[in-house]
Amino acid sequence: MPTAPVSLNKGALPFEEYRSVPWFSHQLALTQLPSVRALTGLRRLPPTAGERRLYLGIGDPFFSAEPAAQAGKAVAVAASSTTRGVPIRLRSAPKTMGVEAAELALLPRLPDTAEELLGIAKSLGADAARDVILHRDANEKTLKGMKLDDRRIIHFATHGLVPGELEGLLQPALALTAPEVAGVDGDGLLAMDEILGLKLNADWVVLSACNTASGAGEGAEALSGLGSAFFYAGARALLVSNWPVDSVASRVLMSDLFRRYAATPAQAKAESLRQAILAMIDGPGFIAPDTGKPAYSYAHPLFWAPFVLVGD
Repeated sequence: MPTAPVSLNKGALPFEEYRSVPWFSHQLALTQLPSVRALTGLRRLPPTAGERRLYLGIGDPFFSAEPAAQAGKAVAVAASSTTRGVPIRLRSAPKTMGVEAAELALLPRLPDTAEELLGIAKSLGADAARDVILHRDANEKTLKGMKLDDRRIIHFATHGLVPGELEGLLQPALALTAPEVAGVDGDGLLAMDEILGLKLNADWVVLSACNTASGAGEGAEALSGLGSAFFYAGARALLVSNWPVDSVASRVLMSDLFRRYAATPAQAKAESLRQAILAMIDGPGFIAPDTGKPAYSYAHPLFWAPFVLVGD
């Protein structure tokens, strides 16, 4: 947020005027903590023992058979308007028990997430064939069958869901490949209670999806949903979002964040995030695929402010 009310002059591109706002990020790297007690607890955690692989990325799941059939074809991005959450028209669904396959199939595919994860794996020197799980493989059975406590960074890039957004959804969840597409059991969701049962030993869990810092339900405290579940499962720090995120902008931010993290691993995570945010504010913005020219600036906080670092 700015330190004082500002008067903005319109720029050549939409949102370009927000570059002149004196955001806190120009001066400070910010980290959130649920409480002072949480900070004390995180700093008392013993050093991790044993050798761990650096990275695991999970994303670009198939929510229906149609995207799966088209997976080998080039995907054109018409505009930077897809969010990593439930489309607005679906958010009035009644709350009942169990999410049906038809509900999951309404979620749009997020091909940007595959590009995001593969690019980050390359930046970190990870083995994409072993360390990035995409498409049909990004399903419940694969994830639950993996040894997850030997990964330093675990990165989900998909749709984030809050209770009530899909009919029958009673807990916060991350969307994975639909079971009928993957040929596995389950409902295609990694829900909060399932996350609580995971065994992690991660320095950083990245939830590159919508609303992943939300509460466990209506009126619940922030981070009481997916955030608290991943901390309980063994995460030392989280990168989460406070509202729906633009998919292309998220890819741009995450990719730059991890390039900086890889270049200076001793640097604080919050500082790497701050630098990536500033680069996004001052950068070219969204490049329209049909013209190859900037269509609008990413300087508006809509694009870069949802993501916050939680933990030390």
